Amino acid sequence: METVERDVPRVRFNDAQIEMAHGAGGKASRRLVEGLFVPLLANPILATLSDSALSDFKGSKLATTADGYVVKPLRFPGGSIGELAVNGTVNDLAVAGAVRPLGLMASFILEAGLPGEALRAEVEAMADAAARAGVSIVGGDTKVVEHGFADGMYIATFGFGEVDARANLGPKRIREGDRVLLSGPIGDHGITILLARGELDLEADLASDTRSVAPFVEALLDAIAEDLHWMRDPTRGGVATALNELVAATELGITLFEEAIPLRDEVRGACEILGLDPLHIANEGQILAVVSADSVDGALGAMRSVAGGEHAVCIGEVRAKPARAVLAVTAYGGSRLIDMLVGDPLPRIC
Repeated sequence: METVERDVPRVRFNDAQIEMAHGAGGKASRRLVEGLFVPLLANPILATLSDSALSDFKGSKLATTADGYVVKPLRFPGGSIGELAVNGTVNDLAVAGAVRPLGLMASFILEAGLPGEALRAEVEAMADAAARAGVSIVGGDTKVVEHGFADGMYIATFGFGEVDARANLGPKRIREGDRVLLSGPIGDHGITILLARGELDLEADLASDTRSVAPFVEALLDAIAEDLHWMRDPTRGGVATALNELVAATELGITLFEEAIPLRDEVRGACEILGLDPLHIANEGQILAVVSADSVDGALGAMRSVAGGEHAVCIGEVRAKPARAVLAVTAYGGSRLIDMLVGDPLPRIC
């Protein structure tokens, strides 16, 4: 695993106050993190801007990650805040190469008046998700705030794990000609949360894709470890933001084959009605992987061998131009630049 030093600060944080967009994972989040936190807390590990911090520890590489969950509503088709908290933390470690986390910790911010059964349901959901991921929740904290101040509950997590010795990942490893692979359909989680709020007159048979992506990572390491160059789970800000963050750390660009990107009809329809780009919609159970061109068949075979990965596909290619940009092309020759998420069209989706 290599450490990637970026030129910081590239952006400045001069915003007068915090807005919802600062938590959306897009441009405002980047301005907050790179313009405020990174320069004031400056250190080499933080400068990598990775979802997991990587440290040398007694001859091994240790990955640690912290996350917070404020999803609304607390329960939704396919999952709940408790399950999401475990899966999301495990996934941040997995895409750093720590496929078998050593432990998690969880802190609960609880609102006075929260029914005990609601809390019990989320702790049970966390226990089930942790058991499926093969990790223990070894500690945490509990705080309670006044009624009306926490929307039921928020959960903050911390996770740690040893990076697989076969993993050699990072932006500097990608090369012109590499391919971009995606494990399955995008947008399921974000649109599911939107519909579960009942604020729109839309109905669809859709469920969140929340799950551990560690099985995908382990299968890729088993099949093509040397040719696996970069991974990310495209959560807030979606595929567009994850790939823009990647190319921003290189001198290369990515061209997406737009028709190849898997998308359920329900997600496509909701996005068309609401004027959203599916590439900006959050996912909680998919991974993006950049692999060498020669290993595409092996990598797709590995991803498709994992339950839920049957629709894994190559969606793009690393190219020299346009440098530091993501370009989507269609089979008819059209093209458009894909930017990071701007604003916060779907707040509090995780």
